[in-house]
Amino acid sequence: MRENKYQSLLITRIKKEFPGSIVLKNDSSYIQGIPDLTILHGDRWAVLEVKNKKGAPEQPNQKHYVKALNEMSYSSFIYPENEEDVFNELQSALRSGR
Repeated sequence: MRENKYQSLLITRIKKEFPGSIVLKNDSSYIQGIPDLTILHGDRWAVLEVKNKKGAPEQPNQKHYVKALNEMSYSSFIYPENEEDVFNELQSALRSGR
């Protein structure tokens, strides 16, 4: 599956599992390596870097931003093979805090 198709499916799932959330697509040409999606839910937020499969190549700075943003709230790489684990972590991060 192409990454943009997977990203679209993820956005649909996020909106379904977190009603009222706002999902923003970030512009990597503005900040190189910034994760693909920002999720705003109530007074909480999370960011996700979408990959179409485990082991897909990373762009410069992606690992840095995922780590830095995870220290602030929640951030992760997401791909089909870890999707359920990431959604479980999102439940914790967006509903009950960290």
